[in-house]
Amino acid sequence: MTEGGERYGSRRRMTVWVALALLLLLPFFAMQVTDQVKWNLADFAIFGGLLAAARVTYELAARTSRNTAYRFALSIALVAAFTLVWVIGAVGILGTEDNDANLLFVGVLAFGIIGAVISRCQPLGMARAMFATALAQAVVAVIALIAGFGSTGPIWPLDVLISMVFFTVLWLLSGWLFGRAARESAAAGGASAS
Repeated sequence: MTEGGERYGSRRRMTVWVALALLLLLPFFAMQVTDQVKWNLADFAIFGGLLAAARVTYELAARTSRNTAYRFALSIALVAAFTLVWVIGAVGILGTEDNDANLLFVGVLAFGIIGAVISRCQPLGMARAMFATALAQAVVAVIALIAGFGSTGPIWPLDVLISMVFFTVLWLLSGWLFGRAARESAAAGGASAS
């Protein structure tokens, strides 16, 4: 990268970190105008830790490829993982956040994490990991529906179905983009070998 490119990249990273800090402040501002948001210091620490972990993971994994499809796929996967962790911890998908059945979704995340580690964040392996994660998301939702987990919730089973579709679509989109990045990398490799 040129010196100007390095400055641009550094400025862009700083902008993202500032945006994440502002996102962390949103609940604080919401607490000033409504009684519906009641966060304590632990809530802010957990939310901040999740935001930081997602961003650091992105910065480390994005070094694997400069491919735009790869970076979009990575962003979508991290948003899905972050949102899934936040939802099961804050309100729960299966009933309330206190329902131990919500821990089934930790298994969903395990598919993505293990797949990323095994593939060393290479595009084709990441695509397979995201497709496996999408399948795990759907299987867990079906198991939850059959077993009646969270059936005491006010909008059960609609909440389970909506979350299944939402997260499964994110995992599938991420997998498709990782697959596209793999095809682009293969085509670029073939062109440079000619």
